[in-house]
Amino acid sequence: MEITVIGAGAIGGVLGAHLIKAGNKVTFCEKDQEHVYEMNSSGLRIEGPDETFTVECDAYTPQQLAKGNNILDTVFLCVKAQHTKEALEPFLHLIKEETIVVSFQNGLCETEIARLIGKEKTIGCFVNFSADYLAPGRILYGGVAALYLGELDGKISQRVMNLQKILECWGPAQITENIWGYLWGKMSYAGLLYATALVDETMAAVVRKMDLRDTLMELCSEILEVADKEGVKSIGFDDWVPELVYPRESRNQQVLDNQLEKLAQRMASNKKTKSGIWRDLAVRKRRTEVDSQLVPILEIGASHQIPMPLTELLVKFIKEIESGTLQMDWSHLYKLKALYESGEKYAVKS
Repeated sequence: MEITVIGAGAIGGVLGAHLIKAGNKVTFCEKDQEHVYEMNSSGLRIEGPDETFTVECDAYTPQQLAKGNNILDTVFLCVKAQHTKEALEPFLHLIKEETIVVSFQNGLCETEIARLIGKEKTIGCFVNFSADYLAPGRILYGGVAALYLGELDGKISQRVMNLQKILECWGPAQITENIWGYLWGKMSYAGLLYATALVDETMAAVVRKMDLRDTLMELCSEILEVADKEGVKSIGFDDWVPELVYPRESRNQQVLDNQLEKLAQRMASNKKTKSGIWRDLAVRKRRTEVDSQLVPILEIGASHQIPMPLTELLVKFIKEIESGTLQMDWSHLYKLKALYESGEKYAVKS
């Protein structure tokens, strides 16, 4: 299996480096020219909780790789959700019948990939390990966590089993018949992470704010309700348990509180104590993935006539922080709380 990793940042860099370390043939494609130069000249360095290592590698810019005529075999797409289309388009002429593209992304990107290249060439993936791009040639790795592979139609195929086997050099990659359940489960978790990024504080500190807990769980429930209407049973991972949050009427507060404390402990013990969303806003000063993650869910919710006032206000705050018209502050979370406690439900704007 010849693997092309498009996007050599946090996720792509970690997976690609482990694959190379295990002796696999990997080609990196990355638009950051300094990163490409450093990888080619000095290798790719992974700084993890258990070990730090550097691998020699071949890296190209999209323009360089697209000029070739080699048919792509297996593509690991590891770019931000909003860059899905622009990352794949230069290589459409190299994607043939036998090519498969695996979405190692956050969001429901498999839908967009399938529109571009066809469902039969698209494989879904849920990945949750934490990592950060530090500098050209350097990736911070938070450690092994959950990774699930699955066909979009739920079948267990030989190609998915082959992918699982090759990824065992990284960690416990698993196969699922319900990849959409994991993807929607993570979107409900993403709602929580976006909320934690409204303040300059650790994820665990926000989760442990008991006076905000009901508001945060209602935010997640809005997203889980949309998944439910889509006919998807959301699945949990790494101490996030959607079935303890939604349906609302079956929620056991004590059990949920105990589970959220486990989640907070996991967050606090991770090498990466603040989310990638926070890092986009506070450190890299760039747009988050909100337009490709939560906004499409608002649109799907509107199609089902599901009110999502908290998600809508959260998106508004995130976009204003992106533009610089708003600064991170606890008051944003308390405005969400005030909206929740008002009981206001209004139609999502189209």
